[in-house]
Amino acid sequence: MKTRVGILYGGKSPEHNVSLSTAMAVMNAIDKNKFDVIPIYITTEGQWIKGERLTGKVNDIKQLQFQSDAKAIIPVALNQTPAPSDGKKQEEEMVDVIFPLLHGPNGEDGTVQGLLELLNIPYVGNGVLASAVGMDKVVMKNLFAQAGLRQAKYVSFTKREWSRNEEAAYDKVEQELGYPCFVKPANAGSSVGITKCKQRDDLKAAFAEAFKYDRKIIVEEAIVGREIEIGVIGNDDPICSVVGEIVPKKEFYDYQAKYEDGNTELIIPADVTKEQYETIKQMAITAFKALDLSGLVRADFFLTEDGEAYINEINTMPGFTPYSMFPLLWKHSGISYSELIERLVQLAIERHEEKQTITYTFEK
Repeated sequence: MKTRVGILYGGKSPEHNVSLSTAMAVMNAIDKNKFDVIPIYITTEGQWIKGERLTGKVNDIKQLQFQSDAKAIIPVALNQTPAPSDGKKQEEEMVDVIFPLLHGPNGEDGTVQGLLELLNIPYVGNGVLASAVGMDKVVMKNLFAQAGLRQAKYVSFTKREWSRNEEAAYDKVEQELGYPCFVKPANAGSSVGITKCKQRDDLKAAFAEAFKYDRKIIVEEAIVGREIEIGVIGNDDPICSVVGEIVPKKEFYDYQAKYEDGNTELIIPADVTKEQYETIKQMAITAFKALDLSGLVRADFFLTEDGEAYINEINTMPGFTPYSMFPLLWKHSGISYSELIERLVQLAIERHEEKQTITYTFEK
């Protein structure tokens, strides 16, 4: 019997459209001789709509944007037998594992992961804690510091702190970090709301922009170095891919460069020494274990001219089209896109089976 995989995509997030593109790529690449594919679309309003089992290719993301008059479901229905009908039809409507392809808040931040934990459904990727920490750049960097990982200096602010005394916030940035620096929403991805600042006027505009997307922001010193990335997959015994390098033709790798104009060069494998690779690999595994990650992660680094590696961040749901850095890293490491999807599904099932051995009752 084929494993029934529910592809969960869309969502209430600024990265809704990114998720649609990712979902289409995965649905077209997954081995349908081994898996039955069930599309599950979350609208921008948060409605869950389940499509019919996919039998062919998806040619346009519009095919995945189901209308509200389609088969809307409540999430709890994902692990329950539907109301009386033909027994075979009931089986077909169930899912064995969920592959969440949700980028950004309300999907990559532990919220959906928590729901799937409560429903006791296996799911691909990181758990509740790891997803939440991976989304919150401030908490992430605090844990990196505790793990002894080298990283850029940073400060953070809540919107309330900033609104009470804006000038004091700007003073703190200038005193502790200086220019240039980067202002980012604490909980966002795909370079949404990120600004590079070279003076105070830039800083003022950047704070206002970042606070559109979150109540908390982080400001980081700019590290001058090459942008190096590495892929990690696994549960308790993670393995790493080759490293790749991003060479943006703009000042930094923003949303438009990632998804719209293609104005970026990806070099795989990156030109690094064996020692530099080993350092980056060990730092990535240290971060993986420190944040209790599982399934998949992309770890991003800066490599300076003197060969020092600084960890920038980890992404618990990295770009996942065949042309995204994460799958390309694994392709160059000997794992094709469809094989990568299969491995991640298997890792999800293995992690879920291990959890079923835990005792959740206590008797004296």
